[in-house]
Amino acid sequence: MPRHNRPAEADGTLTEQAYRAIEEAIVTLQVPPGEEVSEAQLAARVGFGRTPVREALQRLARERLVRILPRRGIIVAAVDVEEQLRLLEVRREIERLSARAAARQADAAQRAAFRAIAGAMEQAAAAEDETGFLRLDRQLNLLVLAAARNEFATAAMALLHGLSRRFWFLHWRRSAGLEGSARVHAALARAIAEGDADAAGAASDALIDFIEAFTRRVRACGA
Repeated sequence: MPRHNRPAEADGTLTEQAYRAIEEAIVTLQVPPGEEVSEAQLAARVGFGRTPVREALQRLARERLVRILPRRGIIVAAVDVEEQLRLLEVRREIERLSARAAARQADAAQRAAFRAIAGAMEQAAAAEDETGFLRLDRQLNLLVLAAARNEFATAAMALLHGLSRRFWFLHWRRSAGLEGSARVHAALARAIAEGDADAAGAASDALIDFIEAFTRRVRACGA
């Protein structure tokens, strides 16, 4: 991904910027599953030095998006339907807890941000802007965790969201669709913005139900 195509949110340390650029390239399949890559190739692709790229790859390995093989190099991890279903079992419980906590604890600026993300997701869906939608999904995930103020939930979810977004990006055109996805995401964001913990918990479950049904359709198609 060229330097000028990085998401506007990409601030912070060079390692964080490199991580965001490489993670998005993997999640959006610009670097596809199973591809062998090197630090040098990725550094040239995202426009950062070898050190931040190396540190970013260590984080991506912890998140199971890449495998670092001694003396063999770096391989982008395969996409696995059964893995996704197991992942969703964990997401359901942590995300319900986080959504309820966020509804109770979000400040005024965060509530405004939830409303803005809900509207922007609907607009991205109407325009069939899958990359824009994916970036907003990441923003929503991070905002829920920030508003929930639970460092243990944040640490757990950091290992799950990238895999989920890549799986969705790979299969959404055949088995989902942006409109339905925007609807359930926006409902969650608005429930949190309104401070309704029960509605936020129910919206979180509805979102996971939607994703699980989508994943099972992918499995039924033999993907």
